[in-house]
Amino acid sequence: MKDYKNYYVVKATPEEVFLALTIPLTIHLWSGEEAKMSTEQGFEFSLFGGDIVGIILGAEKDKKIMQQWFFDQEEPSVVELMLHTKKNHTSLELRHSNIPDGEYDEVVNWWNTMFMGRLMEFYDE
Repeated sequence: MKDYKNYYVVKATPEEVFLALTIPLTIHLWSGEEAKMSTEQGFEFSLFGGDIVGIILGAEKDKKIMQQWFFDQEEPSVVELMLHTKKNHTSLELRHSNIPDGEYDEVVNWWNTMFMGRLMEFYDE
């Protein structure tokens, strides 16, 4: 299993980014895909029409979201999204641990294009 860490610049406030990551309607606006999402610990979420499923481990309003993604493996795959305030944007720190070796390249590409790419593009417009 592998870990992935990256930083992304989103041209929006941490408050706006937090809402964009936690409100199903807003997720649909920037992703173009259906989502079930909440900040409630234990909530079973789905993103991109069910391609990504997992459970919410916790959230700190406007600062942090922790999720466990479901892969067919014993060790949990944990995603941490941390929002850092910058002058006129948000630095979004992504940490994704325990990605299955065979899915690593696909998951990293998905983060950079489908997820973060679309989110950043939404706020660039």
